[in-house]
Amino acid sequence: MPTEPINTTSLQSFIQQVKSADSSNQKEIRLDIASAKNLAFTLGIVMSRLNSDLEKIFLDKNKNNETIEIKFDNGNSW
Repeated sequence: MPTEPINTTSLQSFIQQVKSADSSNQKEIRLDIASAKNLAFTLGIVMSRLNSDLEKIFLDKNKNNETIEIKFDNGNSW
């Protein structure tokens, strides 16, 4: 089931704003409410997607009960 790509423009904008503020030694940054909402919603989507992917990994891991066998020969066959 393919998932649609996440629009990360608000994240990129925020990161760029923080970089600019840091390089010019600003003590704070300000976001208008629309930018803050977009950032919050994007972060929520990203976190939900990561959580979903992590659950899929754990479910797939439980389905594939692979057995790994390790044999020690004390280095005699080197």
